[in-house]
Amino acid sequence: MSKQYVNKNDVQIKNREINFKYEIIEKLECGIELKGTEVKSIRDGMCNLKDSFALIRNNEILLKNMHVSPYEHGNIYNVNPTRDRKLLVHKKEVLKLLNYIKQGGYTLVPSRIYSSGRWFKVELCVCKGKKLYDKRESIKEREAKKQINAFKS
Repeated sequence: MSKQYVNKNDVQIKNREINFKYEIIEKLECGIELKGTEVKSIRDGMCNLKDSFALIRNNEILLKNMHVSPYEHGNIYNVNPTRDRKLLVHKKEVLKLLNYIKQGGYTLVPSRIYSSGRWFKVELCVCKGKKLYDKRESIKEREAKKQINAFKS
């Protein structure tokens, strides 16, 4: 058996609100097109997925509103922090996602960014928005789990 060693440079940035706001239907791994200083900022953890979403235009997937803070030591090479970023996905997968979107009620939301070797990947989720009563139910379940864990301790 071989052991897997975790590299110190492994980056994982999560969108914590996704499980509260949305019901996840399907997940998909995508590559992301980044500029040089953006890569350095993401490695430092200076990225936010809070209000980001994806759109399909001309059979390409664009990630919108992902905030990557400008790199401190990058001078003229820094780019707009909330610029549109292209996601790298096979054409069959784009068509599959397009079918979900055409049905209505579905949206594409990134759940996390992580490093895979020297590349950064985005986990894109096909989601359906939760209603207010579903959110309340999620809160009740979370509080019940907290009480059970507190009782066991």
